[in-house]
Amino acid sequence: MGKTRSFRTKLWLYFVLFAALIFSLLWLLQTVGLQRFYDGMMKNNIRHAAQTMIAASKGDDFIEIIDHLTFEESLLVYITDEQGRVYYSSDSFNPYFRQEPKPGRRPPGGKNNPYNPNDPSGHQAGFFRNLPDNYDIFLTALAESESGTVEYTSGNSFIYGARITLNDDFNDDFDDDDDEDDDELKTAVLYVAGTLGAVGAAASIIQTQLLWVTGLSLILAFVIAWLISRRFDKPIRQLNEQAKMLSEDKYEDRFEKGFCRELDELNDSLTESAEKLAEAREYQKELLANVSHDLRTPLTMIKGYAEMVRDISWEDENQRSEDTGVIIKEADRMTALVNEILEYSQLKQTNAAISLTDVDFSALTERVTDRFEPIFRAEGGTIERDITSGCVVQGNESMLERAVFNLIDNAVRHSGDKDKRVTISLRNKGGRTCLTVRDYGEGIDPAELPHIWEKYYTSRQRNGKGVSGLGLAIVKQTAQLHHAEVSAESIPGEGSTFTFELPCTNG
Repeated sequence: MGKTRSFRTKLWLYFVLFAALIFSLLWLLQTVGLQRFYDGMMKNNIRHAAQTMIAASKGDDFIEIIDHLTFEESLLVYITDEQGRVYYSSDSFNPYFRQEPKPGRRPPGGKNNPYNPNDPSGHQAGFFRNLPDNYDIFLTALAESESGTVEYTSGNSFIYGARITLNDDFNDDFDDDDDEDDDELKTAVLYVAGTLGAVGAAASIIQTQLLWVTGLSLILAFVIAWLISRRFDKPIRQLNEQAKMLSEDKYEDRFEKGFCRELDELNDSLTESAEKLAEAREYQKELLANVSHDLRTPLTMIKGYAEMVRDISWEDENQRSEDTGVIIKEADRMTALVNEILEYSQLKQTNAAISLTDVDFSALTERVTDRFEPIFRAEGGTIERDITSGCVVQGNESMLERAVFNLIDNAVRHSGDKDKRVTISLRNKGGRTCLTVRDYGEGIDPAELPHIWEKYYTSRQRNGKGVSGLGLAIVKQTAQLHHAEVSAESIPGEGSTFTFELPCTNG
């Protein structure tokens, strides 16, 4: 496969191809379609002019309308009888041409318009244009027409004809004999012709001009296409360079926004991806630096006690039982550690929008408390409950259950030896559901209090009483996903109070 062309080259080629296509279409229309288009328009104009004349044939301004239309549309018009005797003729150059007058016929004006050779208007008695050679064919075609109209093309002319009815004034103008029956001239024949193919000379001029326009335009299209492709290519190259930096952990947002919305959105997506990738790398570093230590300890313990069972206490049933108990405990601790790590990773990767349903928070809290109470009681502890029933919230039930579990687990682990007691309270107030978990242990130093929600903090700073230091971090992440609030208060030597507050749906 050949080398793929760059975006700039493709854009330049597409633009040039578009320009070439446009000019090819223009050439096609000018060389092939222009004459056909002109002839079609000319035929429509001739029909329209003839129909206008027919509609005006009984009016007083019939002659003026004929003269006007013949001049405007470059037409040749005759009004004759059905034997071809001319009553009137007009064309776009001069409406009257010299011809021997027909017996008994006069041009407009009749008896009231005597011949005057000095009349510059040309409206002179006996001035008519000769009929076309094929006029008899026209009369025959019109006589055979049932509709009273006929149209056809003859050579380079388009001819339209119709039978018309003339008014009395027009009849009188062409009647020598006052006693002659006026009805003889009531009907007449209208002949209208126009020239087709006259665009040929103009087409040659247009083609010559178009040749120059095409050449100059293509040169201009090449230059404009190059400038446009360069302008489009620049921001894409910037984004490409920034994308390459993602893999090298050197991302810098140097993109100049404003060129187009799509590229701005792509840059925002890259920036967001870079931030998430940086967070993932930071999390990876912390995982290797901290969790590796937490995993190493139980593994070392498991290996050491397993060797003791093999080498020393295998024959001593009591000692062997004690050693295997340590192995089991450390394996459970490692399992819990791995589970918390996986759960926290899953929460960090969860989208901001999670699937929410109505959750009975009261029943959930009761259920989690029931799991702790027998074990805590066996250790000499007491759990006091003040849980209001019917507290319903919008949330993800499994996530909320884990958060409540971690809060109670944290209180049980730090309940202390003197007052081994945990208080759990759940109430609705002001449209909010508030869960409070309190222990009466050693408390938290005020300097440490802002950091307790950080991942791995417990295992590093608070004497390793947590499993992994992720318990409260999971609570914090769950609260953020549910638009809830978490807080902690503590007095050293008196214990700590943790609050989890989120909107309720039942007041």
